[in-house]
Amino acid sequence: MTALVLAAPALAHPVTVQSCDREVTFDAPPARAVSNDVNLTEMMLALGLADRMVGYTGISGWNKLDAEMRAGVAELPELSARYPSREVLIGADADFWFAGWNYGMRVGGEVTPDTLGRFGIQVYELTESCIHIMARERVAMDDMFNDIRNLAAIFGVPERADALIADWQEDLNAIKASIPTGEPLRVFVYDSGEDTPFTAGRYAIPTAMIEAAGGRNIMDDVDSSWTRVAWEPVVDRNPEVVVIVNYGEVTAQQKIDFMRTNPAFAQMDAVIHDRFVVLEYVEATPGPRNIRAIRTLADAFHGR
Repeated sequence: MTALVLAAPALAHPVTVQSCDREVTFDAPPARAVSNDVNLTEMMLALGLADRMVGYTGISGWNKLDAEMRAGVAELPELSARYPSREVLIGADADFWFAGWNYGMRVGGEVTPDTLGRFGIQVYELTESCIHIMARERVAMDDMFNDIRNLAAIFGVPERADALIADWQEDLNAIKASIPTGEPLRVFVYDSGEDTPFTAGRYAIPTAMIEAAGGRNIMDDVDSSWTRVAWEPVVDRNPEVVVIVNYGEVTAQQKIDFMRTNPAFAQMDAVIHDRFVVLEYVEATPGPRNIRAIRTLADAFHGR
């Protein structure tokens, strides 16, 4: 029986998955995988794939590793504190890299699916990030589910994805049922920056999360993912709630204090009523903690 179970993943291959604008075929499950960034790494861990990994990249350079995540990666080395070079991945003898555009890869950069493929390293791209290289529909929570399904197929463990997604969908349904009727709250996502704020546009996962929690991202007409905007439209659109993304050298409290004390924001509803919600970076980017974060948002939006 054990031999049959161990053989089952290999019997499912080859498998082909859609990765942005590419179809990628895997003849066998990767054995020396690397993931970039905290949220993508947590997807790998949620699927129980740590034993197929040789390391991760792009976390400590931005101060994103919390206690929960630190325990998950305790047995794995960080190969690069920020975006890795091609040599780092080749040197680790990696056969797979889970990354995304602006999540480890830059358009026109030295580390891309094409440049790594020449060295036998296959790449699966984060769905949210595909907007940087192709047109696509607006963001949805199913984008994260899609990545979980595809990763599970690549590694030959589809039943693990099915179980995770079933639980998450049940939680989402319960959250939706608890949201009162009425106009959705106006919400602004404040990631970073004082001169110009870095925020979530139409294609960034917080837009879908905010909608699932009964709000509307006031920047959902910005045809981008994570991007910079001017403060003027933020003030004009007068958010009722500001979602703070917590990571990096500037703390969430410092971001809140900046908005509270700046005269330009004094008449903003969110500032007048002191309605700030803090999400950790790993909660506000596609990954397993999204559903829990939607519950946090719903509770904050609706006074629970």
